[in-house]
Amino acid sequence: MGNLIYIVGIGPGEDAGMTAQARAALEQSDVIIGYTLYVKLVEKNFPGKEFLTTGMRQEIERCRLCFEKAGEGKTIALICSGDAGVYGMASPMYELSREYPEVELVVIPGITAANSGAAVLGAPLNHDYCLISLSDLMTPWSVIEKRLQAAILGDFAIALYNPSSKKRADYLKRACRIMLEAGARPERACGYVENIGREGTKSCVCTLEELSHRQVNMFTTVFIGNSGSYMEKGHLITKRGYEVHE
Repeated sequence: MGNLIYIVGIGPGEDAGMTAQARAALEQSDVIIGYTLYVKLVEKNFPGKEFLTTGMRQEIERCRLCFEKAGEGKTIALICSGDAGVYGMASPMYELSREYPEVELVVIPGITAANSGAAVLGAPLNHDYCLISLSDLMTPWSVIEKRLQAAILGDFAIALYNPSSKKRADYLKRACRIMLEAGARPERACGYVENIGREGTKSCVCTLEELSHRQVNMFTTVFIGNSGSYMEKGHLITKRGYEVHE
C-alpha cells in the first residue's frame, strides 16, 4: 500500500485488550514504531515486522520517523497505549502532516485507561465525566488547577491521568487539596487502578481525604466520583440516574 500511517491505540497493554481493528492495522503494516515499552508489549505477536523505537520525551522525533519511513513507500503503524486520540500521538501527527501532504493518516481507536480502569473498579464513570492529566510538562499547573476546580463545581466524575512521577510525587496530594477546597466533601468516593491490563494489576477504593495521603505511580489511573458516587464491596459506582429500588 505505502505512504500510509496507521495511528494505533493498542489499549491497556494485554493482547486481549487490543481491538480487532487495531490488530488488523498492525498486520497490514510493514513497520511498527513506538515508545520502547509499548513496542515490547506487541512485538511477540507480530513476528516478521520491522520494529523501531524512541525513548520517552522523543515524541516528535518518533512522529517524524513515521513520516520518513512512509516516504519510502512503506505502510507504517505508530502505536500508542490506550487510545491515540486521548493524550496520544494523533494530534502531533496531524500537525506534522502539513509537511508531508503525500502521506495518508488513519487513526485506529483503542481502549483508553479511563475505560479499562473503570471496568476494574465497576462503574465510576457511568454519568457525565471528564479526563484531566496532572502532568504539567505541556500544560501549566495553573490551568490544571482551574480544570480540577471546574470539574468539582460541575459535579463531574473525574479520571486523573499521569497522577505522579519521580519529579511530581506530591501532585496527587495537591490535586486532592484543590478539589476539597473547591467544595468536594472529604468522604467523596474515589478509587485507583495500577498497571491496568498488565501483570500486577491492583485496584483500591477510598475516600478523597484518604486518597490525598496515598502514593501512586505513573502507571496509575485515579478516579474521583461525583457527589452521588459510592463504594461497595471494593467497587466504585456512579449512579446513572435510574430508579432501581421501589
